[in-house]
Amino acid sequence: MRTAIVSFTLALAVTAAAQSQQAAKSLFDQGKWQEAASAAAALNTAEGLALAAEATTAGAGLVPDAQKKAQFEKAQGYARQAIARDKNNAEAYFELARAQGRLAQFSGILQSLGLAGEMKKNLDTAVRLEPKLAGAYVALGLWNANLISKGFIATRATGADRNQIIPNFEKAIALEPNVAVHRIEYANALILQGKKAEAAAQLDKALSFSADTFWEKRNEELAKATLAKLK
Repeated sequence: MRTAIVSFTLALAVTAAAQSQQAAKSLFDQGKWQEAASAAAALNTAEGLALAAEATTAGAGLVPDAQKKAQFEKAQGYARQAIARDKNNAEAYFELARAQGRLAQFSGILQSLGLAGEMKKNLDTAVRLEPKLAGAYVALGLWNANLISKGFIATRATGADRNQIIPNFEKAIALEPNVAVHRIEYANALILQGKKAEAAAQLDKALSFSADTFWEKRNEELAKATLAKLK
């Protein structure tokens, strides 16, 4: 009888945690990133902390430039806590890499190259733990494209490979063909390579999908603006 009660209590706890995670995700989808991050972090689970990192990194795109670095560092903190809770959580490594990538954009060249190395390591870990994590392949494609665009020194220092750009995006799109942001980021990578026509085709495809969440609608507007510059 006691065992049955304990099992029932645990089941209720798991259900409550899942519902709380979904509630935090709902806040995030509405664009309420600060509330989402706080609610997700309060769960004190690897999944919750990874979501807190995702929300904080996304929200950093909405704050003034002077505040972005602090938000990316905060997102890294959430991701590291998530890894501490569960070292096999692929999303946590992915979110750590994503925050590092964004932070690198606001750092000097030497620090950026150091962050690039850490980012690659975390992305490799993410796809090893979860080979179907499409976002990680997108990030790997961008990692190679961005570093190659910086020239020989960055390429040599990090091992970035031009031949790894398209295959990583193709993997992501094969896994999630109807996710607009994958194609938008693919277009960004293609633009870095001077392939404007191919980039425009990816943006056209991205804009054919429905945008439901706050972030999807924001990405749609950014895609329209980028496409207008290409045509």
